[in-house]
Amino acid sequence: MRIQRRRLLQVAVVGTAAVGVAGGGALLSRPESDVDTPAPARAGSGIAALRQRVARLPDDWTAWAALGMALLEQARSTGDPGGYPEAERALRRSLEVRPKGNAAAATGLGVLAAARHDFGAALDWGREAVAADAYSAPAQGVIADALVELGRYEQAWPAVQRMVDLRPDTGSLARASYTWQLRGETARALTLMGQARTLAPDGGQAAFTATHLAELAFDTGDLATAARHVADGLRQAPGYPPLRAAEARVAAARGDTAGAARTWTALVARIPQPGFLAEYGDLLAATGDAAGARGQYDTVRAAARLQAARGVDVDLELALFLADRGEAGPALSMARATYARRPSIAAADALAWALHAAGERREAMSRADEALRLGTRSPAMLYHRGMIAAADPAHARRARADLDAALRLNPRFSPWHAPRARATLARLAAA
Repeated sequence: MRIQRRRLLQVAVVGTAAVGVAGGGALLSRPESDVDTPAPARAGSGIAALRQRVARLPDDWTAWAALGMALLEQARSTGDPGGYPEAERALRRSLEVRPKGNAAAATGLGVLAAARHDFGAALDWGREAVAADAYSAPAQGVIADALVELGRYEQAWPAVQRMVDLRPDTGSLARASYTWQLRGETARALTLMGQARTLAPDGGQAAFTATHLAELAFDTGDLATAARHVADGLRQAPGYPPLRAAEARVAAARGDTAGAARTWTALVARIPQPGFLAEYGDLLAATGDAAGARGQYDTVRAAARLQAARGVDVDLELALFLADRGEAGPALSMARATYARRPSIAAADALAWALHAAGERREAMSRADEALRLGTRSPAMLYHRGMIAAADPAHARRARADLDAALRLNPRFSPWHAPRARATLARLAAA
């Protein structure tokens, strides 16, 4: 099951008063730190040139930092974390050459830590980068991302605002959008992400913003708008993996399960990410292809092991996957460990769902309430709390309210879970 995302406001002159991040609001799918990569790191073709430069000038710390960031950008755009080890070596080499005042390398290591879901380390690196350069917007973005993922929202909002004040561009506005999304302010989130879209300097960032505009539309059931954003983004960056995933979700929600399956098949063949594989498996299960679904679910586990070998922590996503499969023991163990490291609303949601699978109703309800404490309007989170409430006759009214809210937001939010939400509502109504 899919969990998260990002977005932002209006063009050129955007400051504190215009964005108002710290004034109370929320996010869902966090904007990636690597959208703030310095210009030299943007072109994939630049990687070869940077490798040649550092081979010729091994003490060029700026080139080492740029190479590390370029490799991280390549990993983001392709969805393949295979370049992380080389990126880390390049960034650490930059720090070896210039250990003090090296904001670029510290920022890159913060981006890498966040990509690996080590948000405590990302926060430390972000702070080191800001200490080296107090006016670095990308460094401030690393701090903001880490604080959000660590569940420290009251500190995160001002951090995002500082980033916007320093540099109101696609990366900062996308984060601002995400802050309002988390807080359930969808209209503000859409406005800000639309502004981020107009400021996108290249096709990759245009696709990035189109993805999140599509996701915002999808979560409110506006499938036509979601499809329009997907098509627009794919014109800018054909094959962009997050957009292809959004394309598959929209197709499935429109009832084109064959088209959705074709898109998922092509995507997971290129990028076997655990989340993509799980969603494809859910689609196959929902259409009666139990054997096909089992094949995708088996691959989820293999892909998760590969991610872990590359230093990427996928325990939160895997906990949700295992809870969906009824594997309560390992799901709960992973969810508790993840929540202990980063008690965000996403981690609280995963823990609630794992507790539900384990039959621990009281704590499950408490964590589900915690997951929605910011006012986030997420069909998946509302579904989770509704199903948890439905397991206790004393909470039948709450269950009906949450399941109805999830389906009102998007009646087809998941090919596997939406039908269960409808069936549970019908059972509760008949009781």
